[in-house]
Formats: sequence, C-alpha cells, structure tokens
Amino acid sequence: MRNSGSESESRRESPPEEPSDPPRALCILSNVLEKLVSRNDSLGVVASGRSFIAFHGSRAPAISLENYVRRIYKYTSCSPACFVVGFVYIDRLVHKYPDSLVLSINVHRLLVTSVMVASKILDDVHYNNAFYARVGGLSNAEINKLELELLFLLNFEICVTTRVFENYCQYLEKEMLCREILMSEQKSGDGEDN
Repeated sequence: MRNSGSESESRRESPPEEPSDPPRALCILSNVLEKLVSRNDSLGVVASGRSFIAFHGSRAPAISLENYVRRIYKYTSCSPACFVVGFVYIDRLVHKYPDSLVLSINVHRLLVTSVMVASKILDDVHYNNAFYARVGGLSNAEINKLELELLFLLNFEICVTTRVFENYCQYLEKEMLCREILMSEQKSGDGEDN
C-alpha cells in the first residue's frame, strides 16, 4: 500500500544539511591573499596597471576575504581543489602582469571568477554563472564579462598540471604550518606574561 506522500514531503521540506566549515587550507589561502592585498594596498597605489581594471570595484567590499571564501564554499559546494586552482590562476596573473596589483578593490571579483572557472574544469557538477554571481554579490552580466576577461588574460591556459597543483598545495601547507607556529609562540608568550 502506498503512503499518502507525507513522509516524502516532510523529507523535502527539511533544510539541507549545512556543509561543514571550509577546510583549513581555504582559510590559509584567504590569509595568503589578505597578506598580498594588505601589502599592495599599503603601497598607496589607487589604480595599478590596466590589466585588472575590469575586476576593480568602486570600493572594497565590506566582507572579509575569509568570510567570502566561506560563503563561496558554503553555497557552491565546489571542491577545495577549485580554490587552489583559482589561486593558481590569480598567481599566474600576478606573474604575467607585474604592473597590475591584486588590491582590496579587485581581489573578491578575481577570486569568485577564478573559483568559478576552476569549478567548470574540475567538478563534475557545478553551478552556472548566474548562481556564482548571486553568491559573489555580482550581476550575471558582470560575472560573464569577468569570466571572459579572466580567460583572455590567461590566454585560455586554464589547465593546471598535477605537479603544479601539488606545489601550490605544499605552499599552502607550509603557510599553514608557519601560521600555527606563530600562533603557538604568541600563546606561549601570552602565558609567560601572566
């Protein structure tokens, strides 16, 4: 005998499980980008080279990079590898266009666009541009334009070899270890003061 459907309806009505906090590597990645942005912003350069101008906002978003990474991770459910590959894309841009700086006015747009492109390459299932636009606080037209801009800036060289991927993962692991050592030294220093 079939049930009335109330059991299946109640399952559909319950909210989906929240994804866990992002892996620590993503927090480290946001920290690395924060340090880069902080250094570049401190140079007092209002407009860097013209290469990243499409990614510039009128002002820096109020959301921190760490919270922005968390937001992208939470709502898109893209794999952590997408963030690493997105970081590779940003690093490639920095090296290819040294006159253009990653600043607080462009880093969020660079990040969401890079992660979106990486998800299309790496993940079997990914959201469309309109969804990434909503998550990233952009319009659909803007994220479409930024995606094309990123691809052209990279000369459509978006493949990342296993070796390069592993090198960036090792770099992030080293950054994580350095951060943990620094934090433990600060804690032990605080304990000695008491």
